[in-house]
Amino acid sequence: MADQETTERLVEIEPDLDLTLSIDATLDEPIAESTGEPTSLAIESSTQIYNWRWEKKAISIAYEVIGNGSPILLLPALSTISSRDELRQLGTLLAVNHKVYILDWVGFGESDRPNIKYEPKVFRGLLRSFVRETFSEPIVVMAAGHAAGYVMDLVAEAPNPWSWVVLLAPTWRGPLPSMMGDGKKKRYRAIQGLINLPIIGQFLYWLNTTNAFLNFMMTRHVYANPANITPEVLRSKRKITQAKGARFASAAFVTGALDGVRSSEDWLKYFQPLRLPVLMVIGEQMPPKSRKEDEIVANFSGVQVVRTPGSLSLHEEYPKLVFAEISPFLEKYLSKKT
Repeated sequence: MADQETTERLVEIEPDLDLTLSIDATLDEPIAESTGEPTSLAIESSTQIYNWRWEKKAISIAYEVIGNGSPILLLPALSTISSRDELRQLGTLLAVNHKVYILDWVGFGESDRPNIKYEPKVFRGLLRSFVRETFSEPIVVMAAGHAAGYVMDLVAEAPNPWSWVVLLAPTWRGPLPSMMGDGKKKRYRAIQGLINLPIIGQFLYWLNTTNAFLNFMMTRHVYANPANITPEVLRSKRKITQAKGARFASAAFVTGALDGVRSSEDWLKYFQPLRLPVLMVIGEQMPPKSRKEDEIVANFSGVQVVRTPGSLSLHEEYPKLVFAEISPFLEKYLSKKT
């Protein structure tokens, strides 16, 4: 096990929430607003540090542990505004019956953000090391966005670290290749190089992380309902983007340097043949290209599929609904193991 620094706190569950059946909630209710109602259930939570080394460089990786029970690993998406915070509400719901681990990727969230060459092997290496040093047997994993590909990469390894996989609005192609096509790799590398430069890179990054631009981006691709992008949500996202070194991993993601595969055919190969149970959650308001890729997998592989309201951050915008949809599958799978 890696050396750890731990900070403990309590998270709370709403008293009227049915944790096993359907959830009666207004889907358009802004997630950041508190009702002020009393809570009746508190679950212990701690923030820990995984001390990882990459190419002889020491890197601190932040992760959160909530609850007790059989382990579940939650992996956030990779984007300019991504961090483990986006999965905390879903994780808290799962933590009533499970011990939930929520990781911040290197370069994102509260983990170190060094100026290294960000590429898929870095994230595969982190995920492989963390899982091997933290868990003693295959576990349930839930991965959002680009994290899906890194999870599926490890399926073919021996030993396979996963027992069951849930993919939340999975993606494989970065924003610029999605918008401008895959045939401009030199241009994308040049853009990434510019953003990595001091002064001019910092300025370009600042232009793309203003409140106005973040609101525009979240409205188009991240949240399904603009009313849920409250001032509090926007402030929290803006804070993520302003951490020291934040632009390096962000630039890699935006320009496609973190894409684990290079074609729709390779993406589909993750699921043909299907080596273990996989549940895919597809958002009804996902960007058309991303949803098309997921629907192809849904129709030409053996994955189980649920479709919910939401876009690329459906797990953050509608955590209760996502929990309600995946819980029956999870409990059915776990019941087979006992």
